[in-house]
Amino acid sequence: VNIDRLWRRRVVRLVRRMQPKQVLDVATGTGDLAIAMARKIADCHIHGVDLSAQMLSIARQKVAERGLSEKISLDVGDAEHLDVADGSVDVATVAFGVRNFEHQREALTEIKRTIRKGGHLIVLEFSNPSCAFVRWCYRLYSHYILPAIGRLVSKHATAYTYLPESIDQFASPEAFSTLLKEVGFDSIQRKSQSMGIAHIYIAHKA
Repeated sequence: VNIDRLWRRRVVRLVRRMQPKQVLDVATGTGDLAIAMARKIADCHIHGVDLSAQMLSIARQKVAERGLSEKISLDVGDAEHLDVADGSVDVATVAFGVRNFEHQREALTEIKRTIRKGGHLIVLEFSNPSCAFVRWCYRLYSHYILPAIGRLVSKHATAYTYLPESIDQFASPEAFSTLLKEVGFDSIQRKSQSMGIAHIYIAHKA
């Protein structure tokens, strides 16, 4: 339950060690990662962007309620066309957003443009577990149990089937690491989370 919070805390610890002054949080959604970083990283400004004005409205309310408006700015923005200056951020983060990018290569290239030389991109994304038994259990839950619960409690059952379908279509950890190298990042690290249900990717801009 709420295991995604644990994964986000791990991302925040990684970002904090880099001692950034400027962080770009792409596909910020309702601001959970941006808020977590603002709370834990001193002397740092987080700029969150997302395509959804509705989600950003929720994020702004959460930011204001927590008194973090000075540390977090939020704007509507497309990952493929960011209104952010070249090399202006120390770290860029994306949590559960890359698999939804329409053109992943173009979006990652655009994000890299905004990162200073020597900076980092950190991606948190779902993946299919490599262990066959864990993968079977996970697929049973995500493809059958979760949608069934969704149909019972919500009129929007498709929301519960989209997640597993999008995970199935997303690149393997090895393939995504290769994509990061192809767009110009180096020293790619990946950290498996919860037996491979998710991965944290750390990419350096030389």
